[in-house]
Amino acid sequence: MERSPGEGPSPSPMDQPSAPSDPTDQPPAAHAKPDPGSGGQPAGPGAAGEALAVLTSFGRRLLVLIPVYLAGAVGLSVGFVLFGLALYLGWRRVRDEKERSLRAARQLLDDEEQLTAKTLYMSHRELPAWVSFPDVEKAEWLNKIVAQVWPFLGQYMEKLLAETVAPAVRGSNPHLQTFTFTRVELGEKPLRIIGVKVHPGQRKEQILLDLNISYVGDVQIDVEVKKYFCKAGVKGMQLHGVLRVILEPLIGDLPFVGAVSMFFIRRPTLDINWTGMTNLLDIPGLSSLSDTMIMDSIAAFLVLPNRLLVPLVPDLQDVAQLRSPLPRGIIRIHLLAARGLSSKDKYVKGLIEGKSDPYALVRLGTQTFCSRVIDEELNPQWGETYEVMVHEVPGQEIEVEVFDKDPDKDDFLGRMKLDVGKVLQASVLDDWFPLQGGQGQVHLRLEWLSLLSDAEKLEQVLQWNWGVSSRPDPPSAAILVVYLDRAQDLPMVTSELYPPQLKKGNKEPNPMVQLSIQDVTQESKAVYSTNCPVWEEAFRFFLQDPQSQELDVQVKDDSRALTLGALTLPLARLLTAPELILDQWFQLSSSGPNSRLYMKLVMRILYLDSSEICFPTVPGCPGAWDVDSENPQRGSSVDAPPRPCHTTPDSQFGTEHVLRIHVLEAQDLIAKDRFLGGLVKGKSDPYVKLKLAGRSFRSHVVREDLNPRWNEVFEVIVTSVPGQELEVEVFDKDLDKDDFLGRCKVRLTTVLNSGFLDESSPCLLPQWLTLEDVPSGRLHLRLERLTPRPTAAELEEVLQVNSLIQTQKSAELAAALLSIYMERAEDLPLRKGTKHLSPYATLTVGDSSHKTKTISQTSAPVWDESASFLIRKPHTESLELQVRGEGTGVLGSLSLPLSELLVADQLCLDRWFTLSSGQGQVLLRAQLGILVSQHSGVEAHSHSYSHSSSSLSEEPELSGGPPHITSSAPELRQRLTHVDSPLEAPAGPLGQVKLTLWYYSEERKLVSIVHGCRSLRQNGRDPPDPYVSLLLLPDKNRGTKRRTSQKKRTLSPEFNERFEWELPLDEAQRRKLDVSVKSNSSFMSRERELLGKVQLDLAETDLSQGVARWYDLMDNKDKGSS
Repeated sequence: MERSPGEGPSPSPMDQPSAPSDPTDQPPAAHAKPDPGSGGQPAGPGAAGEALAVLTSFGRRLLVLIPVYLAGAVGLSVGFVLFGLALYLGWRRVRDEKERSLRAARQLLDDEEQLTAKTLYMSHRELPAWVSFPDVEKAEWLNKIVAQVWPFLGQYMEKLLAETVAPAVRGSNPHLQTFTFTRVELGEKPLRIIGVKVHPGQRKEQILLDLNISYVGDVQIDVEVKKYFCKAGVKGMQLHGVLRVILEPLIGDLPFVGAVSMFFIRRPTLDINWTGMTNLLDIPGLSSLSDTMIMDSIAAFLVLPNRLLVPLVPDLQDVAQLRSPLPRGIIRIHLLAARGLSSKDKYVKGLIEGKSDPYALVRLGTQTFCSRVIDEELNPQWGETYEVMVHEVPGQEIEVEVFDKDPDKDDFLGRMKLDVGKVLQASVLDDWFPLQGGQGQVHLRLEWLSLLSDAEKLEQVLQWNWGVSSRPDPPSAAILVVYLDRAQDLPMVTSELYPPQLKKGNKEPNPMVQLSIQDVTQESKAVYSTNCPVWEEAFRFFLQDPQSQELDVQVKDDSRALTLGALTLPLARLLTAPELILDQWFQLSSSGPNSRLYMKLVMRILYLDSSEICFPTVPGCPGAWDVDSENPQRGSSVDAPPRPCHTTPDSQFGTEHVLRIHVLEAQDLIAKDRFLGGLVKGKSDPYVKLKLAGRSFRSHVVREDLNPRWNEVFEVIVTSVPGQELEVEVFDKDLDKDDFLGRCKVRLTTVLNSGFLDESSPCLLPQWLTLEDVPSGRLHLRLERLTPRPTAAELEEVLQVNSLIQTQKSAELAAALLSIYMERAEDLPLRKGTKHLSPYATLTVGDSSHKTKTISQTSAPVWDESASFLIRKPHTESLELQVRGEGTGVLGSLSLPLSELLVADQLCLDRWFTLSSGQGQVLLRAQLGILVSQHSGVEAHSHSYSHSSSSLSEEPELSGGPPHITSSAPELRQRLTHVDSPLEAPAGPLGQVKLTLWYYSEERKLVSIVHGCRSLRQNGRDPPDPYVSLLLLPDKNRGTKRRTSQKKRTLSPEFNERFEWELPLDEAQRRKLDVSVKSNSSFMSRERELLGKVQLDLAETDLSQGVARWYDLMDNKDKGSS
């Protein structure tokens, strides 16, 4: 701090140590006060000041006698006076200790270099500018910067407390409306940084620093509540700890750092010197309690896992993850036992020595656990397990303190500390650790659980956790981190929403959120007076079984009496989400129509990856579950599990894709046909052969065409194995030997990575694939990868799209992929006359089948095989399984309708199935995945609704899936009875017809699907025999006329028939489609009765949607549309 020129130079702390009476310990005004003994000043004012000081001291001593006088006046015992005197002496002792500690700490900081020189017996000249340690560096330049900035930081703190904190305190309680800060001074003693440690090589996108800070300040903050004549404050403070500073993310633009995160790795030590009314907090007993409460407040703000984040750039991404990042890992702490503890219990005034009643406190950061008390035992056996989240490695420490339980104050028996980095390095650490500050050892088993971002090993983790003996809580299989961001359009608080005993007017709510998983509930802060709150908080949960647990979210007013919205989310949804993450808006129930909540949910599977743990690679193989009771598996706390309840397929199971190959056309093929001995040159009759993944496909033959159009679709199941190629060959069909017209190969790497390959795709190979080994010719293919999705929400849309893009010359397109994992069978029956079984299994779906290998001489075979099948109609098809014995016939069978998978969680069944013979069971996993095409040419209908109420229904935003179309594909119509949607408008007097209109650009065709009619008019005694006639105007010839089959005696016929017209799009948009519903008048007559008609102008119809709509039928005079 700068001085005025009249004061002279100030002695440097490097040259002269500061005494307790150093002027810097006095108020700033003391530096400018003239010496009263100088000759140039009168002595009168100094003598008056001394007299005033004597009178003040005498008055204070008289005040001490007032309690004695009052006690005698009211007739109280002298014991009250003695108690008050003892209380005062205790307060004085605590206060003197704090002042001595402050003076000693200030002297150490001011004269650190000279004191170090005296301690090391070195001269000042020989001591370097800093003492260099292996990994901690001095940063005096940083302390000089802090000292220079300190006065300005004081100005900022004064402004912050006066303009922000004080109004908030006054508004929090009516009794504090006169609260004010009367004095805010940070003093002249700045915070000092004792050492800096840089952790290199942690992550390239961050800089990590540990600052060993020490603040011994002459801070003075006084507050006053004028209404109650109450004054309080702080005068002097000590704070010591290690502050970690993380600079991340590093960016390629100024200021090169996106944000700064700060937190204490461990709880810092705190000592506060109180003034005013808060002097009471220095009374013995209250002193440690007050400091502990303040430290708890600091820990809730600045001790891991809490941290302070300061963004340095606007619009910083992932602020919530920077403020509350995912843990680095989980440590499972097995507090097993202790031995050789000291005896603390004494009886008969210490003549008889007893034992101890030990218990342990396990702590990591703010996570604290207390074991049960073992009475009268110096070698206790606890056998308890705790799980803690580790956020920083290195830095955090596991601390175990052992105490002896007593009625008054518990006795300390010892403590141990261990850096979590050693657990990470060892993966499993099982050892006896000596107790410091006491005697004895404590037995800990520490397991490092890695966080996996996929559910591949979840079944294995659940299986092993099932056999773990753990108390007080079962072991966790996963963790869930919920980033609660914001809410929108919450309902207003009205009198009607509250119970009768609570009278509230209409106002904006004060929303807060309760998140619960089973019996664990966490709450967010309350955001006041808004229906669009922003929380930006993170919550962490341990999960025992994420397949069955649910997250319950309640949005409430801060009084907890009113629920503003609710949400129940099965955690199994995250198991199929990419990287186990859901980041989206969720619709709230029991709330407003537009009320929703934005959250990001991140799940991680806890996996103990240790070479000492022997997980069975082939579940169920002989000896896989056998554990030697005398030598259990080291590195695992798992007992031998019984027969497995679920399968354990390898990581490649269920990762297959479906490749959809569109063979479109070819151009400039060579002519191979010759007539009259080669004198007359003809053309060719081309067809295409495809080879991929061990399968072959062949297109139909196009006669006499060198530019053929096939428009056929083939589907094949493929894996992600690199290096796969699609082999394509073109031949000319002949009577004897087919002629070769060219070949080409397509590498599937691009398709499998991007999902699509065509001329319009950005990851494009040439638009036309040039045929090799021939003079001319090229071929047009379109390849699309379909990834199975474990949700049935889009099945109806898939069936709709498949019905639209289905070509007449191709097989029916697949809507789903069925993956089967056959693990094992047990208790298979023996046939008469046989001593041994050699079983195998056959799996059949439709016309596809798979046979497993044969396992010799066992009634409990383990096959460990998988198979996949393309499913066209998931609602009607079934899996047929037979277990056969080599030479003994059928041992048992099983029929599993795929409709059961459609209603199962994640479209998956994984369990034991009993065979139809009543003897024997098979353990298998059946998993269905819906094949959704992203490049079908049909636009998404998420907002396409017909005002005449098409059969669209929108799924709530909670599910995250797009809206789906119902009851529009032919196979679906044959399977479901039509049910009117509650949104549909009533039919007209003549009824309605349901149509789908779509232009198939790949085949250059106009497609119409006639689904059915409803509420047709009945003119006679009997219902009509309706059919639908289609005519593409203005042509009225037979070439553009189409008609459906005829349905007998019904007013609501269902046709589900598809019709096509081959014409360009621009020509189709100039046409009109005349739709007539007719009925035969009588059996012998050719007369037709018109039940109604509708004429559709295709120029006004969106042919890109392919949406099924109802159209009102009109008379012949009125040809209106929908």
